[in-house]
Amino acid sequence: MAEPLLSAQNLVIGYRRAAFGASQPIVPVVKGVSLSIARGEVVGIVGESGSGKTTLGRALLGLIAPMSGSIAFDGTPVSGLDEQRMRPLRRRMQMIFQDPMSSLNPRHRIRRILTAPLLLHKVARTMREADQQAAMTLERVGLPPGVLTRYPHEISGGQRQRVGIARAIMLKPDFVLADEIVSGLDVSTQAQVLRLIGALTREMGLAMAFISHDLSVIRAICDRVIVMRQGEIVEEGACDVVFDAPRAAYTRSLIDAIPLPVPDSTWLTRVDVAA
Repeated sequence: MAEPLLSAQNLVIGYRRAAFGASQPIVPVVKGVSLSIARGEVVGIVGESGSGKTTLGRALLGLIAPMSGSIAFDGTPVSGLDEQRMRPLRRRMQMIFQDPMSSLNPRHRIRRILTAPLLLHKVARTMREADQQAAMTLERVGLPPGVLTRYPHEISGGQRQRVGIARAIMLKPDFVLADEIVSGLDVSTQAQVLRLIGALTREMGLAMAFISHDLSVIRAICDRVIVMRQGEIVEEGACDVVFDAPRAAYTRSLIDAIPLPVPDSTWLTRVDVAA
C-alpha cells in the first residue's frame, strides 16, 4: 500500500478557556484522532458544531500546534516545525475558507490577492508572468479576466468563493483543506462550486479534506468520510458504505436529520441546478 500524502497519529488538541484571574486548564477539543489521506483522495470530515472538525483541519495544515500526537506530510514529520521550516511546505498545503469575504483582503484588488502568493513563493518570476497565471486560473474557475480589477465587495458571494478556490490552486498544491465552503451559498451556486471542486481534484490529482456539516454535500463529492463527535472519530469508511449501512448510532442520527430520507447523489448534475 502506498504511503499516504498526509497522516495524523493520536492527535490531541486543546484550548485554554479565556477567563479573568487565575489561569484556566486546557480543554481538549480533539481527542486522540488518527487519520490518513492518500494522493488524489477527497475525504469528508463531518460532524455537528463543536465536534472538533475545523480544529482538526487547521492542525493538519500546521496552523494549530497539537498538545500531543504527530502529523506527517509526504513522509516528512511536520509536528513542531517552526514557521521557517514549514515555509517550503506552505505552497503544497492550501486552504479554502468558509467565508471568502473575511478571508479576502477588502483593501486589495483581486489581481493583488492572486499574484502576491505567486511572487512570494517564486512560482512566477515577474509581475507580467504572475498576471498571466492569475488570468488563466480565473478562467479555470469560470471567472472572466475583468474580475482581476475588482475588489472583493464588488463581486457576488459565489464569485468570491471561486476567487478563494483560485487562490488555493494558484500554487499548484498537493493538498487542500476546504472548510464549509458552500454553507453560505444558495443551492444552485453550491452545485456550481462543488462541480468545480470535483473537476479540479480530478484534473490536478489533489488530495482534499472537505469539512462540512451537510452529509448530502459530503456524499456528492467525497470518496471517504470521517464522522466526528465531541472531538473523536466515531465512524469512517467509504461514503457509500457509511451512508448505506452506518454502524454508529450517531452517524445514523445525522443521516436521519437530512431533510430528504435518501440523499440524492445526482443533484449536482440535474438541469435545475446547472450553471
